[in-house]
Amino acid sequence: MWLKRISILNYKNLEQVDLAFSRKMNCIIGRNGMGKTNLMDAVYYLSFCKSATNPIDSQNICHDQDFFVVQGFYETDDGDPEEVYCGLKRRQKKQFKRNKKEYTRLSDHIGLIPLVMVSPADSLLIAGGSEERRRFMDVVISQFDREYLDALIRYNKALLQRNTLLKAEVEPEEELMAVWEEAMAASGEVVYRKRREFIDEFIPVFQSYYSYISQGREQVSLAYESHAAEGNLLELLAASRQRDRIMGYSLKGVHKDDLIMQLGDFPIKREGSQGQNKTYLIALKLAQFEFLKRTGSHTTPIVLLDDIFDKLDASRVEQIVKLVAGDSFGQIFITDTNRDHLDKILKKIEGDYKLFEVDNGMVNERGEDTYEAE
Repeated sequence: MWLKRISILNYKNLEQVDLAFSRKMNCIIGRNGMGKTNLMDAVYYLSFCKSATNPIDSQNICHDQDFFVVQGFYETDDGDPEEVYCGLKRRQKKQFKRNKKEYTRLSDHIGLIPLVMVSPADSLLIAGGSEERRRFMDVVISQFDREYLDALIRYNKALLQRNTLLKAEVEPEEELMAVWEEAMAASGEVVYRKRREFIDEFIPVFQSYYSYISQGREQVSLAYESHAAEGNLLELLAASRQRDRIMGYSLKGVHKDDLIMQLGDFPIKREGSQGQNKTYLIALKLAQFEFLKRTGSHTTPIVLLDDIFDKLDASRVEQIVKLVAGDSFGQIFITDTNRDHLDKILKKIEGDYKLFEVDNGMVNERGEDTYEAE
């Protein structure tokens, strides 16, 4: 699956954009704050039905406008067309359509257009709380496993209901509490099993990418922690009920799962340099790409690389350039303020590419002659 063309109206600072893309490499240059990341986010939106940077849909509408529209025109690996439409008017329900037919559930769209995004916001995977690392697992697994996504949705609904009962002023009915705990346990066991299977297979791929980019200078590890590993989830929930009632929320469950990220024998959050942290994050995302490519619908994911070279030394930049210029990747979108980085990539690309410049929300394609003449 690759994105042939995108049409954007009033999305963030992109008032009107209509672009045709290269099947291989699309380079987007411009100063900070001009709209490069917003363009990438519009591509992300078409895969995940939401923004990567702002979950409040109405705040993604351009200032002083009443709506936004993002349309993507794709082609499958077999050459079949796919059209995805998203539209939102203020104070109205979001519309999401595939080939002009509206979805009844947005979750049915997830996985149709597999996508991996690497951006500065990924730093939260290391520096942020456990919810960021759970979201990373959810984004990967949900793109190829419908059973996982359905179980996750059921679990979160049951968790919300149990937490509502725990917060209630009056003592909740034991039978009602048991209903939601059983629902949490049943769906939570599915979530735990699939997360564990994913991480077991994911770790060696991730370590291989890190070793390649760092040229073997450091050793890294990744481990999965879950309450579900301690025993029967239903029994854990029942045993924790009184303490949960005092706290007003559920202390046990897969909603507390975490990934332990280490550099050598120590947490990378504490020990890693900026370059090592960046390498760790890029290796995670490249492993996500390979995992989706192998495990999913055998559709090569689209890759978005947003300002990834900052804080990296020249040798690590060179290794990443070799990777993304290779044949294993499909369609790539890459942004940078530094023309030198894009020069290095384009010199290694065998095949077509396109170059775009973003300035105050305006996006223009630049011809090859113009680019090389500067």
